[in-house]
Amino acid sequence: MSRRKISFEGQMTIPFEEWEDEKPKIAVPPRRNIYAAAEIPQPVIEKTPSDRLLYYLSMGSGSSGNSCYIGTKKGGIIIDAGVKADMIEGMLKSNGIDISKIHGVLLTHDHSDHVRYVYTLVRNHKHMKVFCTNRVLNGIMRRHSISKRLKDYHQAIFKEIPFTIGDLEITAFEVPHDGSDNMGFSISFDDRRFVLATDLGAIKERARYYMGRANYLVIEANYDLHMLKMGRYPEYLKARIQTEDGHLDNLQTAQFLKEIINPELQNIFLCHLSQDNNTPQKALAAVRGALEEIGKKVGNACNTIEDRKADVQLMALPRFEATPLFVFRPLQADQHS
Repeated sequence: MSRRKISFEGQMTIPFEEWEDEKPKIAVPPRRNIYAAAEIPQPVIEKTPSDRLLYYLSMGSGSSGNSCYIGTKKGGIIIDAGVKADMIEGMLKSNGIDISKIHGVLLTHDHSDHVRYVYTLVRNHKHMKVFCTNRVLNGIMRRHSISKRLKDYHQAIFKEIPFTIGDLEITAFEVPHDGSDNMGFSISFDDRRFVLATDLGAIKERARYYMGRANYLVIEANYDLHMLKMGRYPEYLKARIQTEDGHLDNLQTAQFLKEIINPELQNIFLCHLSQDNNTPQKALAAVRGALEEIGKKVGNACNTIEDRKADVQLMALPRFEATPLFVFRPLQADQHS
């Protein structure tokens, strides 16, 4: 079956005031000999350095609520809306991100900690669309007391069929979990890929394919197996968490990262850590230990001199707070501007 691309184009402007006066550089190639070819080339617009920056902000990660922002100079998207709408608005504003330049909310699946405030968010900002599969939308309507008017904002997407929002190309891919439908997202921009996979109990072939190509990867490290087994959860819930439709534990995530690590992978963000069955220290230690076993130098994503010497940056996303606004520049070997 041939692949097709869906485009959701929106009028987008520069989101940060300091770039309002910056103009793109235009390079016009030599005019062709009109006798050799009838076609006259169009001017080529080169990307300025700020055109090539990619921004990431986590605004909450865990069963208490999940949401993050991905964007460029021209605008961006929100993934999941399990955090209160006014908190999302406040965190974006405090980082200089104009919410009017955010044109879509992508939903990974229909669990409450990912969709609880999506209708409030789009009702407050009617220019936004909600991007998810039809099964996710139907699951939201069936599982939650959310206004049926959410359908008015819905834009259907399909797994493994790329679509575009502004200058981001997005591909949803299958992950195993016990929602109505579950997906990760691979987001391409400027020959780089930001990949997010949260809430999955196993890493199947297609998810491995997308995550293995990531430059910036958000991946679940939900629980420490010993803490889960010794913890207060009832046995049926412990069993559910450990299935392929449940969650990844620290060691599963560490082993996977050990297998796919490559020079192109710049940042790893551990997401959706359990409040009861994990700690940031345990998750970080498991992944750091696995990568150091194969000789990788692991940084702390703090942009220190030592971090700059590292092979990869590692961070556990906070449950309730926003991270700093991460600015991803072109890869070292690709810097031509």
